[in-house]
Amino acid sequence: MTGRLDPTDRRILRLAFPALGALAIEPLYVLVDTAIIGRVGTDELAGLALAAAILALVFAGSNFLTYGTTERVARRIGGGDPAGAANVGVQALWLAVFVGLPTAPLLAAAAPTVVGAFGGTGAVADHAVEYLQIRTIGIPFMLVTLAAQGVLRGVSDYRTPLVVLLCSNVGNVVVELVLVFGLGLGIAGAAWSTVAAQVAAAAAFVHLIRRRLARATVRRPDRAGLTPLLTAGQHLLLRVGAMLGVLSGSTAVAARVDAPTLAAHQVVMSMFMFVALTLDALAVPAQTLVAEDLGRGGRPAALLVARRAVRLSIVTGLGLGGALAVAAPWLPALFTPDAEVRSRATSALLILAASMVPAAVAFAHDGILIGAGDYRFLGLAAVGYLVATVPFGVLTLRVDGLGIAGLWLGLAWWMLLRAVVNHHRTRARLAD
Repeated sequence: MTGRLDPTDRRILRLAFPALGALAIEPLYVLVDTAIIGRVGTDELAGLALAAAILALVFAGSNFLTYGTTERVARRIGGGDPAGAANVGVQALWLAVFVGLPTAPLLAAAAPTVVGAFGGTGAVADHAVEYLQIRTIGIPFMLVTLAAQGVLRGVSDYRTPLVVLLCSNVGNVVVELVLVFGLGLGIAGAAWSTVAAQVAAAAAFVHLIRRRLARATVRRPDRAGLTPLLTAGQHLLLRVGAMLGVLSGSTAVAARVDAPTLAAHQVVMSMFMFVALTLDALAVPAQTLVAEDLGRGGRPAALLVARRAVRLSIVTGLGLGGALAVAAPWLPALFTPDAEVRSRATSALLILAASMVPAAVAFAHDGILIGAGDYRFLGLAAVGYLVATVPFGVLTLRVDGLGIAGLWLGLAWWMLLRAVVNHHRTRARLAD
């Protein structure tokens, strides 16, 4: 069967399979915490939902370290400039340190205020603040990991991130079970185990990319090297901020409905992050391959990669949507024994299942446009998508009984809109 695959499909899938593993493993930090803390209590699970939404802002807001680094490294590899690619990697690591070190203490100090802004009150807020303040310790290490992954993706090494992230998550599960249930540390134990896993992962990545950076001619922070990453980061930060305005805004709305709705939303959001990043396994190779082809001056080859990546993404989306629809009635029971939470989560999971194909197309085009360096468009378009989803949040708060269905219908509309607009942008960008 593999021999009959289109050569471009083989080129994408060769990177997509290890990317699938790495991307699916990444959200397991939150999935593991959700499954374990769901057995501790509903207030703890709701608190985790708030803290996870806030940390998602930090994580996604820092993803430019991966995306911008991948595109710039791949372009230089495609253009036959390995020393230039190594210089990009060194500057990305410096930028991770410069962003991560001040962010951690600032977020820890502001945790009570931020949790309150997300709608947290009472015991739910207390659990959210406790978890968040501990997790901030791992932020600088998380950013170093993001930059290192950008270096490895840029040189088409997707296997190393898979191995490192798999090992760190297995360690996280073992340590978390001991801390939460063995030592009775509750939500604090979940936070400390994740921090330990992030520190270990960052140390492993730094050690493993040293060989990739050996050809660097600039090893200190360099304004000329940092500026392009910061420029790309400015637009990608706008994109991510708008996207997380949608995702975190939905969590804030759920918090204002009631605790069972917020807990159910956390279960479904954890699954969304899992399947969405799994879909992104085809978008991430598109970043690398489109950037490489454009670095060689091969616009037709880049357009072919784009078309095949979208086609493969649609097939994957159909499979994931079907699996979610079948699993929706029993899947929430893995996360919580609360019948009210399970019922609400099931209805939202069915909406998520129906959204998988538009989500697949949207993610594929995001990867293609990042590979093409179209950062400005992605940032501005994301703001437009955010504005278009606001009415769903307003209706959910104003119309009794709409609840979690209103939230996830809004997210379905968001994914469909991104798919349509980004499709037209890709055609215009690569067909010039």
